[in-house]
Amino acid sequence: MNITYIIGIVLALVVFFMGIIMGINIGPKAEAKGLELITINMENLWNFFDAASIFIVIGCTVAIVVASFPGSTLGSVPKHFGIMLNANKFDPMKFIDQLVDLAQTARKNGLLALEGKANEQEDPFFKQAIMLIVDANDPDKVRAILENDIDCMSARHEDAASMYDKASSIAPAFGMVGTLVGLINMLANMSLDGGGSSSIGQDMGTALITTLYGCILAHVIFGPIANNLRIRDSEEVLCKQIIVEGIMSIQSGENPKALREKLLTYVPQNQREGGGKSGGKSGGEE
Repeated sequence: MNITYIIGIVLALVVFFMGIIMGINIGPKAEAKGLELITINMENLWNFFDAASIFIVIGCTVAIVVASFPGSTLGSVPKHFGIMLNANKFDPMKFIDQLVDLAQTARKNGLLALEGKANEQEDPFFKQAIMLIVDANDPDKVRAILENDIDCMSARHEDAASMYDKASSIAPAFGMVGTLVGLINMLANMSLDGGGSSSIGQDMGTALITTLYGCILAHVIFGPIANNLRIRDSEEVLCKQIIVEGIMSIQSGENPKALREKLLTYVPQNQREGGGKSGGKSGGEE
């Protein structure tokens, strides 16, 4: 679970709502009035609710996103949330341990012995990589196929993240549109004779709150989603780069211990030390 995302979003919303209902009374004026240091007024929440503003910002943002992207990308939104929230899906140490195990098997029994290992893999990319060397393909061809697969995958992931970037840029824009709507209605209802001014406050509220809603959608909702999707992409690309380098080394007959040392350079030092110790134990037991 991506706990940092959840903590950040919840904290942002809590701070926002507390800022609405809470008053901090500091200074001579507050002392003169005998006000408490902190006051809570729940009724302030209704000052920040406007159905017309919600309708304009959310409705128009969703409509433009739908108009800007194909149905295949839009239909993957639930999948995007699952990927974003799963912070432990791509573990480079798991792939390093598996690759070292494959290298040991290949040195003992040859590359053809890896076919059974390939059928055990849940990751289709890993399975494809193993089968490419089992089928005795040229090393340059194997590397070209796998690296092209990574590039195409990363491009698809960028398309998904760009959808939320688009929404992040659209929401504040329609917040400004809502501001213009509120100002136009306010000016239309103004009267120099003193009449027709009862809706000015409501129209001005719509004008300002739509901008607020647009900023919240952009920076609290859509922006973090896009960033987290790119982080998941970089993690998956790293794991697949490790697979490519490991598979190429296995095909060339590299020593399993040397292979582990090479692949550990892809991960941070703290993970490298822990992984090296556990990996060394498993390798010795085998």
